[in-house]
Amino acid sequence: MFTKQLPKMLFAFLLLGFITTTEAQIFKKKSKKTEQAKEDEKSKKGDIESYEKVITKDAITDKGLFDVHKVDDKYYYEIPDSLFTKEMLMVSRISKTANGIGFGGGKINTKVLRWEKKDKKVLLRVVSHDVVASDSLPVYEAVINSNFEPVLYAFDIKAFNKDSTKLATVIQVNELFEKDVNALGMPDRYRKQYKVSRLEDSRSYIETLKSYPLNIEARHVKTYTAGSPPSNGSLGSISIEINNSMVLLPEEPMKRRNFDSRVGWFTSSQIDYGLDAQESKSVEFLDRWRMEVKDEDIEKFNRGELVEPKKPIIYYVDRATPKHWVPFIKQGIEDWQVAFEAAGFKNAILAKDPPTIEEDPEWSPEDVRYSVVRYLASPIPNANGPHVSDPRTGEILESDINWYHNVMSLLRNWYFVQTAAINPDARSVAFKEEVMGRLIRFVSSHEVGHTLGLPHNMGSSIAYPVDSLRSATFTQKYGTAPSIMDYARFNYVAQPGDEGVALMPNIGIYDKYAISWGYRPILDKSETEEKEILDSWILQHAGDPLYRFGHQQVGDVVDPSSQTEDLGDDAIKASTYGIKNLKLIVPQLVEWTAEKGKDYKDLNILYGQVIGQYNRYMGHVSNNIGGVYEYQKTYDQEGPVYIPVSKEHQKNCMSFIQDQLFKTPEWLIDQNIFNKIEYSGSIERIRNTQERTLTNILSLGRLARLMENEATNGAEAYTLINMMTDLRKGIWSEIRDGNKIDIYRRNLQKAHIERLAYLMSAENEDKKSNMGGYQKSTAINTSQSDIRSIARAELNILQRDIKNAVNRTSDLMSKYHLQDVETRIDLILDPK
Repeated sequence: MFTKQLPKMLFAFLLLGFITTTEAQIFKKKSKKTEQAKEDEKSKKGDIESYEKVITKDAITDKGLFDVHKVDDKYYYEIPDSLFTKEMLMVSRISKTANGIGFGGGKINTKVLRWEKKDKKVLLRVVSHDVVASDSLPVYEAVINSNFEPVLYAFDIKAFNKDSTKLATVIQVNELFEKDVNALGMPDRYRKQYKVSRLEDSRSYIETLKSYPLNIEARHVKTYTAGSPPSNGSLGSISIEINNSMVLLPEEPMKRRNFDSRVGWFTSSQIDYGLDAQESKSVEFLDRWRMEVKDEDIEKFNRGELVEPKKPIIYYVDRATPKHWVPFIKQGIEDWQVAFEAAGFKNAILAKDPPTIEEDPEWSPEDVRYSVVRYLASPIPNANGPHVSDPRTGEILESDINWYHNVMSLLRNWYFVQTAAINPDARSVAFKEEVMGRLIRFVSSHEVGHTLGLPHNMGSSIAYPVDSLRSATFTQKYGTAPSIMDYARFNYVAQPGDEGVALMPNIGIYDKYAISWGYRPILDKSETEEKEILDSWILQHAGDPLYRFGHQQVGDVVDPSSQTEDLGDDAIKASTYGIKNLKLIVPQLVEWTAEKGKDYKDLNILYGQVIGQYNRYMGHVSNNIGGVYEYQKTYDQEGPVYIPVSKEHQKNCMSFIQDQLFKTPEWLIDQNIFNKIEYSGSIERIRNTQERTLTNILSLGRLARLMENEATNGAEAYTLINMMTDLRKGIWSEIRDGNKIDIYRRNLQKAHIERLAYLMSAENEDKKSNMGGYQKSTAINTSQSDIRSIARAELNILQRDIKNAVNRTSDLMSKYHLQDVETRIDLILDPK
């Protein structure tokens, strides 16, 4: 009876909601599938999911400014609600490059960003501080309306963290770094240069995303299809690794200090429409560290006592740095303490060892809270000191000095070629540890100077009389230049017998002055009110060459008193001493580079360094021809800003070039060296050296300045005709008396004719962008100027003189040469 009734009872159980275990499992599985389908559909629609569904228990989390989560191959930012609308600085650098693009580490893009929530999206907006006005002024509304913040990227909100201790929004960021977001990828200049057509998504990926308390570091590899890749051409593509640093900007902006061109400084700028000016006025302000007096020390500071800053500048020396070089790098850092003492602070800049991995496994040089001298195993012979600054105020937030291992080869080469004539410590290819250590300390100091805000001061070294650089008393006290930020490397002026003379610069008078001017707090004064005080500090030293700033010049060297690698106040005298020393070094090169069982590679390198140093001397002197001195001044200072080099000095510089370079430099032609380093090349080397200086003298900008000087200063000027005549008579001196013309002079004379031919057809020279004061250029309309007229006249004179000289020479090769150049001139003057 029970059996017969079972189906009816089961039916009753089902009606009451009861099922068997097996049936329950089937039902549960179906329910799960239905739920998953719903979730998948939800995800496809971009609906917001629960936090646990997105950030699963398998997530790998790195906590910091934003928590960064990795779930399988998906990366998520968990953005605290408190950080929406906060401004962040994104600095993009190429960290690893394809061969031929150049070394990494250089900034390629800087953007201020703001994260913003809008409906179901998070927007990443680009904020501009280029144009500003006070929010209390009526013009502020116009500035806002003309400064709309573009959207760099839009993200779907994936989830919310509703934890009461940390309200946050979750977004997935893969596409930001894996897609071709222009602002975070390869710069346009490289795209054009290498004919990049598109990003290869399948070969682009995120390397790492790391979060720190104040910054997030993203490293991603981008692969681009390229028509002209710099290397690995068969691949038809370029791969680079890019590092994007996103840094939270300070809540309380630092007080700015306005820039003055009479003191060299790295700067930031804005156009401020809130100023009481009848134009759009740019405000330029210093990039500098926040250096403040503690509240309890204000009275001491006002009394002139040294005080410790609220927060000192601290540099950590990379754990990877060879231990024996660490003390020297630290000394170079702390050498700047004496400059900050001039600004009123003690212990303002410190060098420290980073904690060991055991002491702090979380410590990282990528953490923006730490500035680090980073030691890089690289063949690049260089070091550089970039910094990251707040575009609103110029506050330097952090700096990492890139120290490439091979900088030591650069130091060895410079020190050898500039001091070996008087310095036994430099007469080898491997220096003693204390010698190399002192050189490393010098470079460390120089690079730290950049990170403090100081650019190169190439106008510094001219402050010292040349003969003072031969004095032990003078150089031990003052070094080789008033600023370590000049390229006044090592003392090539000092001669054998100048005992005890110093060979390199230290933190000098100008460095202390510049740091004091930029960093000394002016308490209870606004940014605007400071100007009068800052101006008075400059005027105290007006006209004193020890306190002069001279801009580094890229391209045409207009101001010969602001050159790289030079020493002293007279280029002719300094270069004469320098050449004397090179003449002592060349005969000793084989002995000083000798080592049993070694080939002649170092001999080849160091002979090349001699040629390079010799070329520098020729440049230092020849740049005075058509040169114009630049002395930055304001209206409250008397005298001109621009002064042409005197006629007498320009003429003397031409004579120096003729005697030291255009007359064959026999001392450089050493068969004992050539037969060990090359099977050919010595003639070409001399030709190239002479042509280089000839081309510099006959550059369009230089000729234009000579003409302008004559037009404005008349008889006081070294005219274009004067210069061209002196040049021709020196280069072609043999044709006056029929002397034999050697092969080096024949090459030089042909180069002279070719340069005159170039002037006959040279295109106009336009004024170039000045690159913030670095690039000098002189505009000239060549076809409508006197350049072609005088080039034609010079060719006619040469043609006449050569015709007369052909039959006067008894040397057959000289005769053939003269017949050839006469025909060449014919073809230039009458190409048909």
